[in-house]
Amino acid sequence: MNKDILNLLESDAHLSAKEIAVMLGLEEADVAAEIAEMEKENIICGYKAVVNWEKTERQLVEALIELRVVPKPDFGFDEIAKKIMDFPEVTDVYLMSGGFDLAITVTGKSFQEIAYFVAGKISILESVVSTATHFVLKKYKNNNVIFEGESSDERRELGL
Repeated sequence: MNKDILNLLESDAHLSAKEIAVMLGLEEADVAAEIAEMEKENIICGYKAVVNWEKTERQLVEALIELRVVPKPDFGFDEIAKKIMDFPEVTDVYLMSGGFDLAITVTGKSFQEIAYFVAGKISILESVVSTATHFVLKKYKNNNVIFEGESSDERRELGL
């Protein structure tokens, strides 16, 4: 039951327990109890809107940063990940496989602000060996949501 509830909430966090119950043929009280239990167990970690900030007056720059780090004995990557998570500029932190160890997403008011953040706060951390910063120029899809109206590509209009 909770897998079905999670799938529905992931696609639309606005759904009420009553609506989910109707969709799944369950009792509303059972769905509400299941959701409360999943929140308590930190299976459901929060509810968040996916916002296309490019269509607002709020101007933010976002960057994906690859980090190569040296893990600490007895702590692995967790210690450095926790330090990085504490920076308010950091929105996401992932342990990765492949050519780098951690991937982080950072937001700032400008390209320069992010560059200063990387140079002055991330690169100087003891465990960080190297960084590679990639600025997000345009979002087409985020959290499985396609940004409507963004699919009309200028190249298509030019016949390319």
